[in-house]
Amino acid sequence: MSLYYESAPFLHQDSLKSRVFSAQLKSKPKQVYALVSEASKWSSVLKEVVEKSQILTLERKLTPGLALLLVHDLLLAKGGVAAPESHPLRVAVTRHRARLTAELTKARLRRGFASIEGLRTGLGNNVNQEGFLHERVPGRAPAERWIHPRWIRINTLRTTLDAQLKTTFDGYILTDFIEEITKQDTNNAGEKLIHIDRHIPNLVAVAASTRLSKTYAYLNGFIIFQDKASCFPAYLLEPKRAEGEIIDACAAPGNKTTHLAMLLHSDSNNSNIPHPTILACELDKGRSATLQAMVTMAGAQDLVTVRAEQDFLKLNHQEKKVSLVNNQVGSLLLDPSCSGSGIVGRDEIVPLHVVFPEHAISSNLTTTQTKSKSLKRKRKEAGKPTSSGNESKDVQAENPLSNTVVPVAQKPYNNEEAEANSQPLKARLAALQTFQLKLLLHAFTAFPAARKIIYSTCSIHPEENEHVVLLALSSPLAKVRKWRILRREEQVDGARRWAIRGDRDAAVEGMGGVEKLLLDEVMDACIRCEKGTMEGTQGFFVAGFVRDQEVPNGEGNRLESAVIVVDHDDREGYESWEGITDEE
Repeated sequence: MSLYYESAPFLHQDSLKSRVFSAQLKSKPKQVYALVSEASKWSSVLKEVVEKSQILTLERKLTPGLALLLVHDLLLAKGGVAAPESHPLRVAVTRHRARLTAELTKARLRRGFASIEGLRTGLGNNVNQEGFLHERVPGRAPAERWIHPRWIRINTLRTTLDAQLKTTFDGYILTDFIEEITKQDTNNAGEKLIHIDRHIPNLVAVAASTRLSKTYAYLNGFIIFQDKASCFPAYLLEPKRAEGEIIDACAAPGNKTTHLAMLLHSDSNNSNIPHPTILACELDKGRSATLQAMVTMAGAQDLVTVRAEQDFLKLNHQEKKVSLVNNQVGSLLLDPSCSGSGIVGRDEIVPLHVVFPEHAISSNLTTTQTKSKSLKRKRKEAGKPTSSGNESKDVQAENPLSNTVVPVAQKPYNNEEAEANSQPLKARLAALQTFQLKLLLHAFTAFPAARKIIYSTCSIHPEENEHVVLLALSSPLAKVRKWRILRREEQVDGARRWAIRGDRDAAVEGMGGVEKLLLDEVMDACIRCEKGTMEGTQGFFVAGFVRDQEVPNGEGNRLESAVIVVDHDDREGYESWEGITDEE
């Protein structure tokens, strides 16, 4: 049972992943992290189940933290409680299974979900304290439960949208409104709806619960699971045959790379021009193999050259292998390492909602204190030396209550506030920003024929987004190399029509001193996607840079080392996320 004892103290800690994996544990860190993450997502529901079942009153040996974890595994985990059948803690929850199951059903119905799977999907998105989804876009009315849909890109290298509507999605009802999909699991149970996206060509959305990973279309690369937000970078780049080679700087696992290939292949206006090559760079050996497999599955191997274990920061136009057809690099896509804070379901800090009756807390505290005194007395009687540190560890192992009882009425837990004020997070964002800016400035200088660069992250933090864009534009390199923002009116149609733009207030707060006219133009040019909204996207950021003329080779290179210096190894890895991971 060490898994539950060791997991309980982590329930109210931020930077969960780093804390778990740096702790000395008997249990496997992956098991502890998975248990705490999943139980925290369900805590708004489990709070009601534990309270209304009165299990804490009936079972004095349970603490609120242990109850949360054990009830989660009893009712929701595939393997059940990870303990022998005769273990006292397992017995303490299993003998109340009927009562707990009934309360879980009532909690589900109160939230309007027809099934546990529907509730699971809802809680996997951005939830509030009642278990419903937040609406994060300023100026819009709150939405009760926007379910993150499954976005599917139709891979026109192998098929067509019409062909897939007649085969894979045969029997689906077409809807013009994405909100019909993002609310489908609750309001349209039983109907199979499909929405053709109005911004990104060849992109469709279906209900989150739709299972497609075993279909012929998925297994043969006809359809690719990719979030709408992560389709914006390749779409905004708008690759053309006549515009030279393309570099995808941080390419694995390959969703954006294959999207670039698809768009390049569809450039029918210049079909008489030989297609340029997309050079897909990936530093990590294992991820390079994943990238190559993705390129092959999508049928993009004739358009994409994978550069395995290639450090983009060591790549420039003078390398012979870079220019393969048109003898120039015309555009680049940069999607570097980021915090991943925009990814649905992968928040590192999960809000926990545990409010238990005061009498249960006090009675369990009394029990804990009694056990603590008993343990100390036994040690002294045995003549063993004690220390405050050892006593603390022993008491916590016996009944880890101090970190698991936080009555919300007395000590509210605000996930966003805690995350924003976390010193480790600020330090990490500063390190990431340094690396991201280094990549962007390298792209500004290393390829003199380049005319367009797209920068993107799956982060919601302005430090990695608007701040990086403004720092890059205000650098001497940008001025010498003639780089400017890709203005909204210059963007491809679907990107131009996207309503959510850069966060002006966050940019002003973080940067300051930026000329108002420049700031307004830049913020209007930036694309933001918000998670937990009716648009059904993950959190994402995209910005484009262009220049209207080439700069003579070598001009501006003298400035590169003076602008910003970063160790090539200080980059936290190339771990950018590209689209929906199939977990079915």
